Amino acid sequence: MRNRYRFTFLILLSIAVFALFQVSCSEIRDQKILYFAHSLPITHPVHKGILDMQTFVDEKSDGKLQIKIFPDGQLGTEREVLELLQIGSIAMTKVSAASMSNFAPEYKVMGVPYLFRDSEHLFSVLEGEVGQELLEGGTEYLLRGLCFYDAGSRSFYTKRKPIQTPDDLKGLKIRVMNDQMSVDMVNTLGASATPMAYGELYTALQQNVVDGAENNIPSFVTSNHYEVCKYYSFDQHSMVPDVVVIGTKFWDTLSDEEKEWLHSAASESVEKQKHYWRETVKENMEVLKKAQVEFNYPKKEPFASKSSPVMERLMQDPKMKEYIEKIKSQ
Repeated sequence: MRNRYRFTFLILLSIAVFALFQVSCSEIRDQKILYFAHSLPITHPVHKGILDMQTFVDEKSDGKLQIKIFPDGQLGTEREVLELLQIGSIAMTKVSAASMSNFAPEYKVMGVPYLFRDSEHLFSVLEGEVGQELLEGGTEYLLRGLCFYDAGSRSFYTKRKPIQTPDDLKGLKIRVMNDQMSVDMVNTLGASATPMAYGELYTALQQNVVDGAENNIPSFVTSNHYEVCKYYSFDQHSMVPDVVVIGTKFWDTLSDEEKEWLHSAASESVEKQKHYWRETVKENMEVLKKAQVEFNYPKKEPFASKSSPVMERLMQDPKMKEYIEKIKSQ
């Protein structure tokens, strides 16, 4: 019953947004507007990067092409908004690469635990051959990637005790994204993975439905989860980037010049967003210190070793094996 209501809501939302979209995409006074929906709050460094993209598009096109942003989940969850892109109801979104993997399976490689050595290695991959293949590969599923944004590293945070070794995860219910890679990783490490919508997590932590979660520092702060969870352990098990995506139904309506404006604006916003991310992490660490959150820095080797079967299983797929070998050799 719940799924039927959810489906009905999505259809009604699609119809409503499509009506707006029809107006927004018509050229009124030589102006075309792209609706851009995402689930993050306006204080988040990723949203700030999107604002720069908005400005760059406006400048490059002399106002002929513009972006209208709907933040904070106004038009639905990441999955719902991706579905709206596929049917052409809205133009653009920003989602986690983990969410993209539910639509374009190649993105699974981004969630492999301990695949990336550091952020420099990550972005050398994202801005190289593998990253470009992933961005363009989504077109098969009506979703074209424009660029990757920094989403830092993901680590565990918990209510009752710190996570120093994989053994500390035994018996704990840990919220994860609705992504098979995340589920497999947490279960392999010894916890009980609990997929759950991000917006439901604060209450779930309060009511002991879950014992903790895993995410990056800015999300830990903007969600206010630090009010409930007082232990943050920098095991840094994955570095899952965010992806700026445009639906191909909309992309195909753009002229070559408009595509160049948009692609160039997205690319130029990446360095700005990386700067916002670094500055936000510094500010957030101070917030967490004042809130008396305990930071822990466990050795990564035991976590990497115990989670290695996740990578091994994925490498049974020849395409994933090729990606992983390219990434590790870079």
